[in-house]
Amino acid sequence: MSERPKYYMTTAIAYTSGKPHIGNTYEIVLADAIARYKRSKGYDVFFQTGTDEHGQKIELKAEEAGITPKEYVDRVAGEIRRIWDLMNTSYDKFIRTTDEEHEKQVQKIFKKLYDKGDIYKGHYEGMYCTPCESFFTESQLVDGKCPDCGREVQPAKEEAYFFKMSKYADRLIEHINTHPEFIQPVSRKNEMMNNFLLPGLQDLCVSRTSFTWGIPVDFDPKHVVYVWLDALTNYITGIGYDCGGEGTEQFRKDWPADLHLIGKDIIRFHTIYWPIFLMALDLPLPKQIFGHPWLLQGDGKMSKSKGNVLYADELVDFFGVDAVRYFVLHEMPFDNDGVITWELMVERMNSDLANTLGNLVNRTVSMTNKYFGGTVTDKGVAATEEDTAVDADLKAVTENTPKAVDAKMENLRVADAITEIFNLFKRCNKYIDETMPWALAKDEAQKERLETVLYNLIESIKAGAVMIEPFMPETSGKILGQLGDGKVTEKPEILFARLDIEEVMKKVEELHPPVKEEAGKDGETAAQKTEDAVIDIEAKPEITFEEFGKMQFQVGEIIACEEVKKSKKLLCSQVKVGSQVKQIVSGIKAHYKPEDMVGKKVMVLVNLKPAKLAGVLSEGMLLCAEDADGNLALMTPEKEMPAGAEIC
Repeated sequence: MSERPKYYMTTAIAYTSGKPHIGNTYEIVLADAIARYKRSKGYDVFFQTGTDEHGQKIELKAEEAGITPKEYVDRVAGEIRRIWDLMNTSYDKFIRTTDEEHEKQVQKIFKKLYDKGDIYKGHYEGMYCTPCESFFTESQLVDGKCPDCGREVQPAKEEAYFFKMSKYADRLIEHINTHPEFIQPVSRKNEMMNNFLLPGLQDLCVSRTSFTWGIPVDFDPKHVVYVWLDALTNYITGIGYDCGGEGTEQFRKDWPADLHLIGKDIIRFHTIYWPIFLMALDLPLPKQIFGHPWLLQGDGKMSKSKGNVLYADELVDFFGVDAVRYFVLHEMPFDNDGVITWELMVERMNSDLANTLGNLVNRTVSMTNKYFGGTVTDKGVAATEEDTAVDADLKAVTENTPKAVDAKMENLRVADAITEIFNLFKRCNKYIDETMPWALAKDEAQKERLETVLYNLIESIKAGAVMIEPFMPETSGKILGQLGDGKVTEKPEILFARLDIEEVMKKVEELHPPVKEEAGKDGETAAQKTEDAVIDIEAKPEITFEEFGKMQFQVGEIIACEEVKKSKKLLCSQVKVGSQVKQIVSGIKAHYKPEDMVGKKVMVLVNLKPAKLAGVLSEGMLLCAEDADGNLALMTPEKEMPAGAEIC
């Protein structure tokens, strides 16, 4: 008997600066779905997650709270683990970077790399962003602020140890080129190669002296190990790596990792710094690093400062664990950012969960009890050619769906895999409409046909319930429990109750009352000023309806955005319009950051003649409104509309 193949997977460890929002929680749910799926396929899965607990940001937050950094991270790590457990995630280990064994190994790793000559002492001078724990040169700043988070930066100079990144750059480039599966999706690979590796790597700061909350460099204790060398090594210390020794049996079995699942915002650290650290330690590289997109709240990335944060436990109170799991997994595209709102959650709850799935199970159990006392067998009766055809089609969909799901999951297309399963449930609902069991029940001569129909339904729903387990484990168990083994339950359990959107939004407002806007010096709020303000502009010549009809306006979705390097005003956006992606250059850099553009639905003039702006091709125009002070606002649809929808 052969041993089960191993599968070692990790999430990024969550930073203990505060309670994780639903965008952070998405990652652990996604990882759990993959882990459960792999287990169902016979893999020996080890699934690790945890918390990143050192750094200046933690030290400052603890000081503000009037407690020690250890007390602060203990509290937040407990909250993170509570949320992970609430979401029914099946991790095998929860590592903390304050764990004694991890800290010991980080010190040994630092010393080994220093003795090897890969780490040297120097000085660092630059602009420092405390929230991101990163140094930047003046040229890297955007409008004088951090290019990653947009916050203020402060000049800093300190003695530090540095890692010689360039020593291993060519080797990493070769590995990426010869292992196309290493960085996924492909867009992330292209970004790392073109923006970081090919232009040349700078040496990396790997120690700090301006704060003390970190792992001390044991041979130079005024230094603490900088966050990324500390945090990234959890993937090996958590499974028993011993720097200078053989390590545990588990480390020898599980390393290299089969999958590092991370957010796209930390792809650089995992696909450049981490592989180079491993090369320096003479360890094999992980097999795959997947940088998943963000889950956006409404029209932007979740941010406490923006007041647009949703938390998993709040959503669970409204919808239940499996409904939240379904939403975040199903609504997140493979490569582009997903969107979550209360309204969308209610819509999916009612249409997909309560109607497509819940009503299907309820009707099937009820009819089986009503017509056959809860027990049916396969009579194999098809009275007509049409009966034979619909039965065969249902069975074909049931048999083919597992293959389709496997194909999607092989490429980590989790949302697509769920869609395949729900297509089976939709086919079951269609089968009910085609066979009309209630009509068959009126004719005693059709009793065996009716029993065949219900048997087919039960078997297909069971197959779907088994496949849905990695994504909605509680729901899977409830469905299989109701359908039973030979006999359905006497009374169907409502899996998902329909919700009234107005009632939900009323409760949401009570939970999160709108912030009362303060009046300015003249007594007017900004909203009042906006409402009262009008602008008259110089009229342009009239055009005919025929002339207007030549212009093609469509809804576009911005899937990527970056600054135009040769310009102080321009942003270059990749805009999805239907099945096409257009590159559009806009003079809106003073009003929007590139990261805030991604995920927006916008109004696009798509048939504008292409032109080059600052040497960059632009294939359309994003429409904006402008006030008297020159402030711009992108024109966006009032309701959720698909990319490509015509504006008329």
